[in-house]
Amino acid sequence: MTIQKKYDIIIRMKQTVYFWLSFALVIILAVYFSVRTITTFSGRGPVSHIHNITIVSDTNDKNLSNIQNAISIPTGATLKTISLSDINNQILSVPTVNKSSVRRMPNGNLSIKVSTHQAVALWTDGVYYYPLSADGDLVKQPTEHRNIDNIVFRGELPDDISNITKQAHKLLGYIDYLEFIENRRWNIHTSSGIIIMLPEENYTTAINTIVSLHNNYRLLDKELQTIDMRDSSRILVK
Repeated sequence: MTIQKKYDIIIRMKQTVYFWLSFALVIILAVYFSVRTITTFSGRGPVSHIHNITIVSDTNDKNLSNIQNAISIPTGATLKTISLSDINNQILSVPTVNKSSVRRMPNGNLSIKVSTHQAVALWTDGVYYYPLSADGDLVKQPTEHRNIDNIVFRGELPDDISNITKQAHKLLGYIDYLEFIENRRWNIHTSSGIIIMLPEENYTTAINTIVSLHNNYRLLDKELQTIDMRDSSRILVK
């Protein structure tokens, strides 16, 4: 037998050994994961029980205790017996939460992702101040103290207050509060008692005009009752 034939036989033997070892490994892994899956979904074995709950939020506030406290899981519950829908509804009941999702993980953990409302202004009932999100939802517990860096609203609100909040910041130091009139337009109440009646459309232009008039003529420092901006062709001052 030549050396080349002996070498070829050895190579074939190694290939055969590698094949059967790989085949055996695949069978073992298949059996392992099958058993693990069956025990998990049948509520048996350590993986079927909830070992940890991970919460990921888009907020900079690292204190997520309000979300943790809202989650109620019965003692001894398994991944099979819990209702992800119920847990998700519990999380959504927290005022600061906008959206959430709950997933079962293969390692026996629950993974929760939360999107929160971001406060952009304040709403007041005349006594307390409530942080508001851009969609007009109250997002946190009220306080008796007003943050001077926030625009304040009263009364009913539309679904989106993001733009009016942005525009009103141009007059921040002079505004007492804003009020939505007849569900169609805004009144600005200044801290000196002037009511600025904004038009239903193009209120951005009206606010820019007020800013310009005040910068040039100190309009908001004068003893006025109303500044009516509803007619685009003229401004009525009383």
